[in-house]
Amino acid sequence: MLHRQFRAACAAATATGALLVAGLSGSASALPPSSSGAATAAETLRTDAAPPGLLAALQRDLGLDRRQAEARLAHEAEAGAATGRLRAAVGAHYAGAWVSGTLSDTLTVATTDPADVRAIRAGGADAVVVDHSLSALDAAKARLDRAAARHGTTAAPVWYVDVRTNTLTVEAISAESARSLLRAAHVGTSLTRIVRTTERPRPLYDLRGGDAYYIGSGSRCSIGFPVTRGTQQGFATAGHCGRAGSTTTGSNRVAQGTFQASVFPGNDMAWVATNANWTATPYVNGSSAQVAGSTQAAVGSSVCRSGSTTGWHCGTVQQLNSSVTYQEGTVAGVTRTSVCAEPGDSGGSFISGSQAQGVTSGGSGNCTSGGTTYFQPINPILQNYGLTLKTTTSGPSDPGDPGDPGGTWAAGTVYQAGATVTYGGATYRCLQTHQAQPGWEPPNTPALWQRT
Repeated sequence: MLHRQFRAACAAATATGALLVAGLSGSASALPPSSSGAATAAETLRTDAAPPGLLAALQRDLGLDRRQAEARLAHEAEAGAATGRLRAAVGAHYAGAWVSGTLSDTLTVATTDPADVRAIRAGGADAVVVDHSLSALDAAKARLDRAAARHGTTAAPVWYVDVRTNTLTVEAISAESARSLLRAAHVGTSLTRIVRTTERPRPLYDLRGGDAYYIGSGSRCSIGFPVTRGTQQGFATAGHCGRAGSTTTGSNRVAQGTFQASVFPGNDMAWVATNANWTATPYVNGSSAQVAGSTQAAVGSSVCRSGSTTGWHCGTVQQLNSSVTYQEGTVAGVTRTSVCAEPGDSGGSFISGSQAQGVTSGGSGNCTSGGTTYFQPINPILQNYGLTLKTTTSGPSDPGDPGDPGGTWAAGTVYQAGATVTYGGATYRCLQTHQAQPGWEPPNTPALWQRT
């Protein structure tokens, strides 16, 4: 059941969707203002900028019509902001959050303390009281990640924190292989759940041509997101696609760039610096998809992938902070999704609405029978390599010339949920993980920052 505040936000979001369907999506000024005059989360995250290809894939893969697809994206933006506020309110008792419903119009927040239920409901969400905090589950998963480095995990290839079941879930070919890994990590059974699987994930390599980039003499991957590092232009992609020093050519086989850094396994991240013939743009795979930011989507949110083999496909975010074992080793910190992918899609873009999510890592299945795909989140790539995501030219509010307000907030910085900054003499707490963009100053973006 929806509660007052989130229902009001969703109603505004649905109204926004109605305007978009009526043909007003070309102007941000057509979006209805919030009752307080501040930008809504949907306005801040520019859900109106979702490209036609993504909307069409949402309709096909999630069984929606266009109005529902637009409303769902707007609701998910509002849910992210509400989650950030409620996480700060419940503190150490926080045990995760997720959206549900055809339109993502139900937000559930879990807590270990029954005393938090009233505050969660007052904040607009359903409340669930559980046994384990998210920090406790994340700590257990970290022990499992460390154990995987010295323990064979190919028979237990996937594990993740599942906030819906409040467990550290291990997917395994056999239950004993999962129990063996848990024993090696000294993780108790009270925190865990074992799920039998036949899944054997793999990096999505391919040697076929297509709208892609090529590494060395012929292997193919997909561009993730265009980035800059100072004046240098390039793109983020998967680490398993190439090593530092490997050269690339574009889909036209014209010299393109060189891998500057690459990590795989452990993580699955890399970036390529391109030569002067290539220009970074805020687009996905040459379509009209404009990237407006990198705010992390909540569990249950819709997410779409664009790759050079299979094009656009959509599904939902199943779990954050997952670990998956490929033949080459274990990759931690990836996001597990219900989106399909095939060889050659590796490195390609995962996006939710207009918000960049990550680059395709690997998975199982295919786009005929369906499958599971994992992506390396984009924000750690940006943070680790000092990259700036190429986005549309302005944030939700044009700051004009704000002068020098002073403070610690800085555009280009990746902020984690819970981080604090100062700006204009005030202190703000980050509500959702994102890379700060010009025009996204804390006073302009209540969906991302809460004044303390």
